[in-house]
Amino acid sequence: MKWRIDSNSPIYRQLMEYIVIHIVSGRYVPGERLPSVRDLAEIAAVNPNTMQKALTELEKEGLVYSQRTTGRFVTQDKELIQKKKKNIALHEIDTFLTKMESMGFSRNEIRQLIREAQEETSSE
Repeated sequence: MKWRIDSNSPIYRQLMEYIVIHIVSGRYVPGERLPSVRDLAEIAAVNPNTMQKALTELEKEGLVYSQRTTGRFVTQDKELIQKKKKNIALHEIDTFLTKMESMGFSRNEIRQLIREAQEETSSE
């Protein structure tokens, strides 16, 4: 799993996004122990302190929790995970619609393009 870090936003925010995507997609399942801070930092090729900050922020959001001697775990709150997944999807859809509308497409034209793309994908 190669993590791409860019300079467009704070590194810890990007790390949070990667971990959240892994949680909502099921790569990290509810209740699963996460790799250690050092291991995650090594995988992402970042400073462990930056990874620590990302994980601390995810704890504040309730997506991960710490057990003092055994590490960090993914929340077992499946409803919270589903809510986060839906919020991410809605944000991505909004971004997509805004971009398409800025190119001059109407909502009907966007729907038609999506249908065409689905038909192409299903015929492959």
